[in-house]
Amino acid sequence: MPGNRTSHIRLTSHPGAGTASRFPIHWDAATARERGPVVATVNSGTDRNAIGAHGGAYSVYRALAISAGAMDPLVRPELHNTFPVVPVGPHPQWSEPGKIVSLDPWGARVAEDFAAELAEGVDIRPTIAVTKARIDLHEIHDAIAKGRLKVDGQIIHEGGDVAVTKAAIDPVWYLPGIAARFEVDETQLRRTLFEQTGGMYPELVTRPDMAVFLPPIGGITLYIFGDPSKIGDSRVPLTCRVHDECNGSDVFGSDICTCRPYLTHGIEECVASAQAGGTGLIAYNRKEGRALGEVTKFLVYNARKRQPGGDQAATYFERTECVAGVQDARFQQLMPDIIHWLGIRRIDRFVSMSNMKYDALVAGGIEIRERVPIPDYLVPEDASVEMEAKKAAGYFTPDKPPSKRDLKKVVGRDLKEF
Repeated sequence: MPGNRTSHIRLTSHPGAGTASRFPIHWDAATARERGPVVATVNSGTDRNAIGAHGGAYSVYRALAISAGAMDPLVRPELHNTFPVVPVGPHPQWSEPGKIVSLDPWGARVAEDFAAELAEGVDIRPTIAVTKARIDLHEIHDAIAKGRLKVDGQIIHEGGDVAVTKAAIDPVWYLPGIAARFEVDETQLRRTLFEQTGGMYPELVTRPDMAVFLPPIGGITLYIFGDPSKIGDSRVPLTCRVHDECNGSDVFGSDICTCRPYLTHGIEECVASAQAGGTGLIAYNRKEGRALGEVTKFLVYNARKRQPGGDQAATYFERTECVAGVQDARFQQLMPDIIHWLGIRRIDRFVSMSNMKYDALVAGGIEIRERVPIPDYLVPEDASVEMEAKKAAGYFTPDKPPSKRDLKKVVGRDLKEF
């Protein structure tokens, strides 16, 4: 072996192979210690009780760093002063059977809840981090200039930047719960995951005793506006947008879709809610291209624009299915988990037109009092095909015409001036 690195060969080729961990996981337990730690590092030996690796998609980059000799494979994170800047939970939903199956609700509290095990040398790693930051968007500056938002020194600072509490969440799947949520057989789910990842995780089929899987996918980022301690308080109004990643629009401003306009509209509504004494929440999911990926998305763009007659609403979803095999792979069944993690049972203003998101939240027991559509004036001209196609497909339910509040946003002045 090169250098002084050690090699660990783990037998996973036969059902039941391996030794049971001394840390059994009882998923819906009421406390972290009753639930047990999630131990997924490959150097943990028989303490390991989860399939996969920490870091989601970034685990592959870690492997490259180790392969290149730039990183010691046995290194462990030093967690001093990494604890959340504000506490989250525990909330009742954390132990309500079936409420949370795609993330570890205790994942931010590792250093606190398992200090003794960490001191002993057990390699337990956080899967959630909570910090504070400021965000600076030109759309917020525009809203301030037009009088829709105001500088208050707490939520919006003098320079126009906005104070937020943000959390990063890596996926942690409880396989029996995932199977139940999708109404599929767990054994079939495990085999399909094994096969469709090219056999990357043999333990999916060889270790039925391991019920937790850390998939190699992106996670979720939360942006909380206002007092984060009030985010799940039913006495405090909550505005929320659940947004699925669209790098081309969100970051680079591509105008073929409504993603960035709807995201920034949601942020503005969240800021307004916080300034009015409520709270706001943006849940940002890494599901690029309807979870089909950016390569597939760009192929679909080409297919749509090159067809006879150009891009058309009538063939919008058809071209996606021809290229990808499915119109939309996001499947929102897991999405409500992050809402349950925050202890939320009611959303007063849900900034989304998606019936899929709305239905998933309601099915998960979340009350939604009002749905807030994107105002027509924020829809880019090139995105009109998307909007018409989604409307025809029943993707969203058309809402009432713009209110005076919406029209006021267009001109940034009181309607009495006209």
